[in-house]
Amino acid sequence: MKTSIALHAGPAVGFEQPFEMLLACHERVQRSLDLLQRLQAHVSTHGADAQAREAATDVLRYFDIAGPLHHQDEERHVLPRLRAAGQGELAQRLASDHAEMTRQWAALRLPLADLAAGRTAALSAQACVAYAQLYAAHMAAEEAEAFPCAAEDLSEGERAGMGAEMAARRRS
Repeated sequence: MKTSIALHAGPAVGFEQPFEMLLACHERVQRSLDLLQRLQAHVSTHGADAQAREAATDVLRYFDIAGPLHHQDEERHVLPRLRAAGQGELAQRLASDHAEMTRQWAALRLPLADLAAGRTAALSAQACVAYAQLYAAHMAAEEAEAFPCAAEDLSEGERAGMGAEMAARRRS
């Protein structure tokens, strides 16, 4: 039985709707990227003030915890389904993006940790923009190509198992 879903993230989407949860994560990624870029502009004028410390802490929390979990979700549930559907090049490109995001995050994380601790740090506008652009292109490919392909023909049982596994990793 061939099924497909219209992917859209609702305001209260849960793990029982795993692809919609992935889309909701993309919304949170975008908010965190926007905050990162606002923080970079703020720091260049105001330094490591209270607002900068709070924003840096929020960005660190998202990309240290939620970001890696989101990538694991995709690597465990989306990329294998893409490969099985004959979309190996797309799966490889997305996996390569994850590796590059990890590399770029490691460089951004250092000045953000300093800012979160109230220490003045140079937060590169170029590095922030590059990170945001990489994520934007990655999320666009997932939303337009990867998620619809991976969700196609997914049984309710497979969908439930995927959501349960995603939720369990966040509890551990």
